[in-house]
Amino acid sequence: MRAEDQPTGTSSAASEFVAFAFARVAIPSPLYSLFDYRWPAGKKLMPGVRVSVPFGRRNVVGIVLSGAQHSEVPANKLRSVIKVLDADPLLDERMLGLLEWSSRYYHHPIGEVLSAAIPVLLRRGNEAGLAQRETYELAPNANLDDLPKRAAVQHAVVNCLLEAQGSPVDASVLATLSARWRVAVKALLEKQLITCKFDQQLPFNKALETGPTLVDEQQQALQQIDAAAGTFQPFLLNGVTGSGKTEVYLRALEQVQQRGQQVLLLVPEISLTPQLMRRFQRRVTGCLVSLHSGLNNSERMQNWLLASKGHADVIIGTRSAVLVPLPRLGLIIIDEEHDGSLKQQDGFRYHARDLALMRARDNSCPIVLGTATPSFETLNNVQMERFKELALTQRAGDAKPPILSLLDIRRRPLVEGISDRLIDAIRQHLDDGSQALLFINRRGYAPTLLCNDCGACADCNRCDAHMTVHSARRRLRCHHCGSERAMPEQCESCGSDKLDSLGYGTERIAAALSDAFPDVRVARIDRDTTRKKVRFKNSWI
Repeated sequence: MRAEDQPTGTSSAASEFVAFAFARVAIPSPLYSLFDYRWPAGKKLMPGVRVSVPFGRRNVVGIVLSGAQHSEVPANKLRSVIKVLDADPLLDERMLGLLEWSSRYYHHPIGEVLSAAIPVLLRRGNEAGLAQRETYELAPNANLDDLPKRAAVQHAVVNCLLEAQGSPVDASVLATLSARWRVAVKALLEKQLITCKFDQQLPFNKALETGPTLVDEQQQALQQIDAAAGTFQPFLLNGVTGSGKTEVYLRALEQVQQRGQQVLLLVPEISLTPQLMRRFQRRVTGCLVSLHSGLNNSERMQNWLLASKGHADVIIGTRSAVLVPLPRLGLIIIDEEHDGSLKQQDGFRYHARDLALMRARDNSCPIVLGTATPSFETLNNVQMERFKELALTQRAGDAKPPILSLLDIRRRPLVEGISDRLIDAIRQHLDDGSQALLFINRRGYAPTLLCNDCGACADCNRCDAHMTVHSARRRLRCHHCGSERAMPEQCESCGSDKLDSLGYGTERIAAALSDAFPDVRVARIDRDTTRKKVRFKNSWI
């Protein structure tokens, strides 16, 4: 039932009803072909909808790319679409075109490319609907004398509703009162003392503060970005650290919002998302959503739907957010455009910066690449006059350049790689009520496990890299291919038990700092501590 892999005609099917006999479906598989299925008679075929189809011995969720009246495979050998899962396309015509181009450009199967563009729950066939908000209110003329005197949780629920003074109270608020809040609410509903309502209320953020006065360079950059509205114009916002690039983002965003359009802001690392969200929440009025791997599947799907249906005004996300359909897209911003984390390194491999440029071109909107250290590709594009450079050469406000000093640690006592002078400098800042931030470019406890007798290192069995020691979990992990195994008690080559962890990683440095400053909270922020949502939140100072 394999169909010929050829360009799809999405526009005609999307604009008018045509009774197609067959649908060409992209299946998430390592095959580069589309697959023909018999389409339900009399049902409108819309490219971009999900369908449940048989594939081998199992049923899978695929995405319709086009319709056809004829197939190279005999009709009696074709299988039928089991179910059409969407009333409207999840991926619009423009997004399908970008994803098909990406499949050809990056030489990756179209089915896996389309699958990467939608959240996990939608890949599994879940309904693409926004969650209903569950709220409670006191019933009109409720007689609170009917409350049992010893029903403490029921009294807590009623008091919470009374404090709301007639405003609906979200179920998530009542859930904080007691683990048995559902039982209490059920009893109150049966007594008709409270009412429950389900509605679809979109998240809305209200700005709490206004921004500072822009310096001349910021104002000039903002004017050029605004003047490019409605046209494809890449900008390099080349600003030194502290020059106020984020303030330019915020002002440009406000102007785009006034035109009723959406803004996509890409950041390279998940660790940058919360601080940006907090700053944007203080400054932006409208619907803000974030998209990153720290969200659970339900939250990610809801935020994806808010963005793709046009409800979200500002979308802040990591590299995968570049694949989200945005019907009102008016501006794309990429913060730290030089960062290698914008490259997807497994599965569907792509560069989010390059796809963002293609999206900006397709949507005829400006794109701003912000950085203090531009990539060579971007500098070349500026030199070739494909990009326009906006320079911010001075620090904004009262910010001053940092004082840099090179510390010679030769012949100085070191504790886990930290010199006494560094410890003294950290202690001085802590005594002044300030914070100290240390950078080290290796995660884990130590990059190498070495045998002191034979000199053998613990190497990866799947590649030629050394295994990294993760002391807390007593594991060896390869940071190149992901392989891991338990930390050995003896050398795997000679059987000696004289094993040493050589080098320093974030885990080891954090432990050393905790010993040096037992009364100070030390937060370790790396991929190991930010992979899961709860640990991610707890890692922040």
